[in-house]
Amino acid sequence: MTRTIVESKTRTAIIGFDQPFCVIGERINPTGRKKLAAELEAGDFSTVEADALAQVAAGATMLDINAGVVYNSNPNPNETEPPLMTKVLNMVQALVDIPLCIDSSVPAALEAGLAACEGRPLLNSVTGEEDRLEAILPLVKKYNVPVVAISNDDTGISEDPEVRFLVAKKIVERAADFGIPAHDIVVDPLVMPIGAMGTAGLQVFELVRKLRNELGVNTTCGASNISFGLPNRHGINNAFLPMAMAAGMTSAIMNPIQLPVTAKAMLEKLEALAAAGIIVPGDIDPELLASLTGMGSTKARAGSEMMAIRAANFLTNNDPHGSAWIKANRPPVAEGAETGARKRRAGGRRRG
Repeated sequence: MTRTIVESKTRTAIIGFDQPFCVIGERINPTGRKKLAAELEAGDFSTVEADALAQVAAGATMLDINAGVVYNSNPNPNETEPPLMTKVLNMVQALVDIPLCIDSSVPAALEAGLAACEGRPLLNSVTGEEDRLEAILPLVKKYNVPVVAISNDDTGISEDPEVRFLVAKKIVERAADFGIPAHDIVVDPLVMPIGAMGTAGLQVFELVRKLRNELGVNTTCGASNISFGLPNRHGINNAFLPMAMAAGMTSAIMNPIQLPVTAKAMLEKLEALAAAGIIVPGDIDPELLASLTGMGSTKARAGSEMMAIRAANFLTNNDPHGSAWIKANRPPVAEGAETGARKRRAGGRRRG
C-alpha cells in the first residue's frame, strides 16, 4: 500500500489510500492577496500567524507555505524569496506542530525552505519540464523528502488526460533514476474548471484511478480549480471532493476555513433589513445576527468542504467507528458548563 510520509518535528502525516484524506491548507500564500503581500514585504507576519492557527483549528493535516511576494523595492524573487521563505517557515513551525509543504517556483527558495524546515516536509513542486526536473529532483534526493509532481511539461498543460498521465509517468520514471521511490511522488493531475470544460470532473476521476492503479502514486490537486468562475463554488467543491476521494485521490491543497463575515457585510445586511421594515435591536450580538440571517459566522471556522471530507472519510472506512465525524459534530460546550458539570458530579451522592 502506497504511503507518503510527511513529518514536522513532533507529528507525522500519512498520505495514503487507506488513510483519512490529507487536507493541505493553502491560505499562507500572497498570490492574489495584496494585503498579505504588502504585510510580508514590510515584515509583518500577523496575518500568517492568524491563518496558520485558523487552518489548524479547522482540521488541516498540513500547511502549504508560499512566500512568493514580488517586492516593490526589488522585483527579483531569486534574491527576495529565499530569505522570506526561511522567515515564514521558522515563524509557522514555532507556532503550530503539524507538517509543512514548501511551495515555490524558485528553486533557491525551495532549498532555503528545506534547510530551515524541521522534520520531513512535502516539496511543492516539480513538473515534467526538463529544466524543472534537473533543478528539483536533486533537492528531493538530497533532503530525502516527498514531492508534488504537476502533470505539465515543456509543451504546456494538455486538455487530454492521457497526455497528463504520460507526463506523470515520465516524472515518476525520472525520479526513479535519482533513487526517489514512487511513494514519495504525489501527482497533481491538474483539475480543469468545470465551467470551461464540461468533462473536467469525469476526466480527473478517470485519471486519478489510472494513476493509482498503474503507477501506484498518491494524488493531490488545487481543489477550488474545479469551481473557478462559477456561482456557489462551495456547493461544487463539496460534491467534487468526495467524488475525487472515491476515485482514489488522497489529498488536496485547499482552504479549510470559512472566512468570517466582515463588518462591511454586516452593515450592508442591517441596512437591507431596515429597508425591508425589519427592526433589529441595536445591541444585537453580531454572531447571533450572522447566524440568524444565514451569513455564516463572525469567526473563522471549518468550511463546509471540511464536513464533506469528514463524511467521505467515514463512508470510505477511513474514519474507524466514525469517531472523527462524531467529534466534529458534537455540540459546542458553553463556556463554564463543562466545569459546572464536573462539580455537580463530584458533589453528588450515590443512592444506596
